[in-house]
Amino acid sequence: MHPHGATGPLVAALDIGGTKIAGALIDTEGRPVARALRPTPAGRDGETVMRAVAEVVAELRAAPQWSAAVAVGIGSAGPVDALHGTVSPVNVPGWRDFPLVPRVGEAAGGLPVVLTGDGVAMTAAEHWQGAARGYDNALCMVVSTGVGGGLVLGGALLPGPTGNAGHIGHISVDLDGDPCPCGSRGCVERIASGPNIARRALESGWLPPAGTEPTAAAVAESARAGNPLATASFDRAAQALAAGIAATATLVEINVAVIGGGVAGAGPVLFDPLRDHLTRYATLSFAAGVDVVPAKLGTDAGLVGAAAAAAQGLGLAGFVAG
Repeated sequence: MHPHGATGPLVAALDIGGTKIAGALIDTEGRPVARALRPTPAGRDGETVMRAVAEVVAELRAAPQWSAAVAVGIGSAGPVDALHGTVSPVNVPGWRDFPLVPRVGEAAGGLPVVLTGDGVAMTAAEHWQGAARGYDNALCMVVSTGVGGGLVLGGALLPGPTGNAGHIGHISVDLDGDPCPCGSRGCVERIASGPNIARRALESGWLPPAGTEPTAAAVAESARAGNPLATASFDRAAQALAAGIAATATLVEINVAVIGGGVAGAGPVLFDPLRDHLTRYATLSFAAGVDVVPAKLGTDAGLVGAAAAAAQGLGLAGFVAG
């Protein structure tokens, strides 16, 4: 009999964002076998947020499968500092240099803990079980309220020393562009994130369909109906994404760019102009021909990826080839 029982070893995964704190026990096939969920008390002090995390961990520990858990993986909104085990999420102001790794380790009964950024976690998930599976060199992106990302190079996840490698959202693609909250100018995120797609459309004179909020999804709906202002806003976002992908391909030679997140739900409204712009930005022979594909994993990507990143970081057998 397998020492960990019929399901094999499990990794406890946490996906921590500004809205929710999700937890799951993930098996060697990337399947959640137990779950826990709490809303993120993002506007509260750091200890209140930590109590919500501890409640998620406690619920997982109460599951009968917990005895097979061998590690904890955390994918957190960033910035994160995996080197020191701390997090400072922009959307959780109560956490600044918060010592999340030791606190989660304590809550989890001393299991080893691996921390990574949420974009890197999504990348680990898509490489393990999703659209980047089978590719040795990939960029995976989350295009939503923000723009994050991560890299797979030489067949292995590359989180970087602090867990933030591949954070394409803060590559500057417009040198004299709008100031970004990160402190730079003209970042991919400032142009291509959902709120900025909607902002730009509104500034150009676009109005959302009657009865709908002015979101990127509403802009996409108008673009599908042929509205030129909505189409132009998505085209500008696609151009920024293409420039960032081309820069990445030129720097590290990727074969595929996987795009997930809410904005990717626009489908051809985003992907068609993105692929078109990419042919004009990625022109060198070694950077051209990058496949651009939608992500396959949905809302579980953060959990699956946190487990995958932990498994690779700790060298756990049976989880991820690397």
